[in-house]
Amino acid sequence: MNRLAGVTSPYLLQHADNPVDWWPWGQDAFEEARRRNVPVLLSVGYSACHWCHVMAHESFEDEAVAAYMNEHFVNVKVDREERPDVDAVYMEAVQAATGQGGWPMTVFLNADAEPFYFGTYFPPESRHGMPSFVQVLEGVSAAWRDRPEEVAEVAGRIVHDLAGRSLAHGGEGLPGEQELAQALLGLTREYDDKHAGFGGAPKFPPSMTIEFLLRHHARTGAEGALQMAADTCGAMARGGMYDQLGGGFARYSVDREWIVPHFEKMLYDNALLCRVYAHLWRATGSETARRVALETADFLVRELRTAEGGFASALDADSDDGSGRHVEGAFYVWTPGQLREVLGEEDAAFAAEYFGVTEEGTFEEGASVLQLPGGGAGVDADRAAGVRARLFAAREERPRPGRDDKVVAAWNGLAIAALAETGAYFGRPDLIERATEAADLLVRLHMGEVARLVRTSRDGRAGSNAGVLEDYGDVAEGFVALAAVTGEGAWLEFAGFLLDIVLQHFSGEGGQLYDTADDAERLIRRPQDPTDSATPAGWTAAAGALLSYAAHTGSQAHRTAAEGALGVVKALGPRVPRFIGWGLAVAEAQLDGPREVAVAGPVGGELHRTALLGRAPGAVVAAGETGGAEFPLLMDRPQAEGRPTAYVCRHFVCDAPTTDAEELAQKLGG
Repeated sequence: MNRLAGVTSPYLLQHADNPVDWWPWGQDAFEEARRRNVPVLLSVGYSACHWCHVMAHESFEDEAVAAYMNEHFVNVKVDREERPDVDAVYMEAVQAATGQGGWPMTVFLNADAEPFYFGTYFPPESRHGMPSFVQVLEGVSAAWRDRPEEVAEVAGRIVHDLAGRSLAHGGEGLPGEQELAQALLGLTREYDDKHAGFGGAPKFPPSMTIEFLLRHHARTGAEGALQMAADTCGAMARGGMYDQLGGGFARYSVDREWIVPHFEKMLYDNALLCRVYAHLWRATGSETARRVALETADFLVRELRTAEGGFASALDADSDDGSGRHVEGAFYVWTPGQLREVLGEEDAAFAAEYFGVTEEGTFEEGASVLQLPGGGAGVDADRAAGVRARLFAAREERPRPGRDDKVVAAWNGLAIAALAETGAYFGRPDLIERATEAADLLVRLHMGEVARLVRTSRDGRAGSNAGVLEDYGDVAEGFVALAAVTGEGAWLEFAGFLLDIVLQHFSGEGGQLYDTADDAERLIRRPQDPTDSATPAGWTAAAGALLSYAAHTGSQAHRTAAEGALGVVKALGPRVPRFIGWGLAVAEAQLDGPREVAVAGPVGGELHRTALLGRAPGAVVAAGETGGAEFPLLMDRPQAEGRPTAYVCRHFVCDAPTTDAEELAQKLGG
């Protein structure tokens, strides 16, 4: 019996009709494995994962394969986005054993949830030295039956080795000028001078690293840092990873030139990149950065907003190509013939040159991913806009990619911050309203009476999985940003509730943080990963939110926790800067203060807007009536001569108050 019907995860629901007798993660599955004396087959993936769909179609939908799985295993399906703790623990084991990891992740466990054999995608027939999935199933089943002592020994050794992989990065002291300079040097060495970005193929959008570079430039004036940030953002915006018609970014580029994307679109990437492009505009005034920030914000609202006011997790990479086949990228790519069908000969020729569409194609089967190979320079802007609008309208008639419409707390926190700031920078109150509605949903549905977060919701129904550290850190970050933009101190108060839970339930000795609460479900190891990957690590997200909250309130407990957590940045920043970008950005804020800006005056007024546009790393802003109880920074901050007045403080020292926006801008220029 397949037990996935009725779950909240769209990924699990995709497998509810498989002939495999899937179980959701839970104690019942392991008790069943113990009762039957069979191993557990754990399959982990997510809804927008292309190879997860491939393996499902090849193996999990096959009646014979499913029958073998059902007879010899208890089969457990996990959505890594709902249970990042389960994913993290077993991915660590996979990477330790094989040197690599990815999704779908396939792990074989005993009834105590201890792993003894692992892999990722397995094909239906053996190829390229890789065994077929059925061969793997038969081998594992035979080992379980014929060599139980060996299986038990392997499982015990793996768990023992995982237990010994404890972190020694708490209490290292604060990262200073030297560590941040070394991190910048390390990034310079890994920078792709020809195509921008870092490293080779595949190339992921380095949003958190760019945030560090922007903050480092603001604090030190280092032009090289700004140049790397600006050039990378420019290359991504011109490339195929950016949706040239509808805005928003695909997950990554399969090549180093930013031409061909892996087409899935994730909420977290687009939230982080929307904010980064807005911050790049703040630093440089770049019109491209402004356009991309706004188009990405509009994509988030148009494509990912749910009926309840939150934001869905992802759009699939695959869609129907019009012939009934589900094909990667079908919604997004174009042939010259398709351009002619929509635009006619003359405009199609213009569009082909403008967007880099060739007869040979840049993708598959003669299709091209739209780019801006010439950067859009030297063309008729009105004509280009008209062509883009017509192609977008035609594309809207194509079968759409699937949408994973579960609301993940952490990623909605990132979206709240991005939309609130983008709306404030560019005079788009509608974006601020969308951010506020998402925040309302998180408070109403995801936070209980004691501010304990649940990880996900769907269709207005809260999921059953507890929030992890990244949920607390990213949602608190979003609430602090929303408080700064709206002048509503209640959001700062909600952030404080969440961060108190971090202090109580996620903190360890010496400044360490854990990904799960001390009262969460016990796994074979309590996950703890300080490195930033596609999103800020829970560790660094919490450090940033703790630092901002301390700057707002003067809370020494939160400041101490933030500084303790930054010890990991001192240890890792100089060595692996690409993998702790958000941590480095938080370290820049700590080194700069961060500055505390109190605007005793109207929300949305000139001084408030100037404060929000200040480039000082991680500066916190409170605006509103002086003496209001909502913002501690506004206490005892009178207006000068009855005029709106700004106060800028850092390191317990305050500048003279000013009523002049230009003077305030100079104080916050970095």
